[in-house]
Amino acid sequence: MTSVDSFADADRLVAAQEVARRAEVDAVLVTPGPDLLYLTGYRAIALERLTCLVVPAEGDPVLVAPGLEVPAAQASPVGAAGVSIRGWAETDDPYALVASLIPGARDVALTDSMAATAVLHLRDAMPKARQQLAGPVLRELRMIKSEREIEHLRRAGRAIDSVHEQVPDFLRPGRTEREIGEDIAEAILAAGHTVVDFVIVASGPNGASPHHEVSDRRIVVGDPVVVDIGGTMASGYCSDSTRTYAIGHAPDDFLDYYAVLRDAQRAAVESVRPGVTAEAVDAVARSLITASGYGERFIHRTGHGIGLETHDEPYIVQGNVEMLRVGMAFSVEPGIYLPGKHGARIEDIVVVTPDGVEALNNTTHDLVVTDPAFSS
Repeated sequence: MTSVDSFADADRLVAAQEVARRAEVDAVLVTPGPDLLYLTGYRAIALERLTCLVVPAEGDPVLVAPGLEVPAAQASPVGAAGVSIRGWAETDDPYALVASLIPGARDVALTDSMAATAVLHLRDAMPKARQQLAGPVLRELRMIKSEREIEHLRRAGRAIDSVHEQVPDFLRPGRTEREIGEDIAEAILAAGHTVVDFVIVASGPNGASPHHEVSDRRIVVGDPVVVDIGGTMASGYCSDSTRTYAIGHAPDDFLDYYAVLRDAQRAAVESVRPGVTAEAVDAVARSLITASGYGERFIHRTGHGIGLETHDEPYIVQGNVEMLRVGMAFSVEPGIYLPGKHGARIEDIVVVTPDGVEALNNTTHDLVVTDPAFSS
């Protein structure tokens, strides 16, 4: 439908063909979603009508698109990326068209987000071709960010930081999480995002649920409030940052573990550098939290990659022995959660640099205590 400005990069298609050959894949088939956006800059509409980028290991890439979507594809960066467009009419079989572009294919990689209907139709159109996921084929390209991509992430980080700076004004006693969330969503758009991806406002006992969103619970003096927010910029790149607040004051037991969490998050960020494993960063945060007696209350991984999707590779979790490399971007977000009482999380997006790490979120990690006198 719409394209991302200055996004198309023909080199990415060449690189995709190179990794396909190394993986002994005859073609990579990409339907609308982040892989198509990454490879061509085309943000196509996901319809029941098939749009599919065919990237053969040998030969020229072709975009198969419904006839009514061809003008949008032509207006996108697809043409600049060196991709020819093959439109199909309502009575055509687009899956047979895809198969005809890669005759004799024995092994095809399908983009991970492809709809099951498309997967099955392609299987029927190419019964002799083995299907596999394209994620493992394309992960090396998407996981290592270029300087241009890092700059997009920096801008996203600054934008979401500016929203967190406004959050204390929204956290007034008597307001509901939902009302606060609506204000935050407006602020996310005003800060330059084109899409609000998620807003978590988790007050009091709701803070013990990491993926709580919003509810009609009214915040009261003494509530800790976890605010986890993110959106997508016009560049297509995402923001994601969590800070924890308190209304007027916070319970003593909360203050005890918040100090532990702050130290653990800082230490984990400082441990990031090339050559360190992803699980080692998780272990830094987890060991400090565990040593303070809260290990069982840290119930999720320490982080996830980010780029054109909020959750992407690499994952910062025990068992991931992959070495960190320059250009990887991911969150560092340990949390502590006490069911029925409250919780806390601190999250920054970071990028691995040649010398260590760059944090893309820079609002304070200290607990921000709001003025309870300002009530609605």
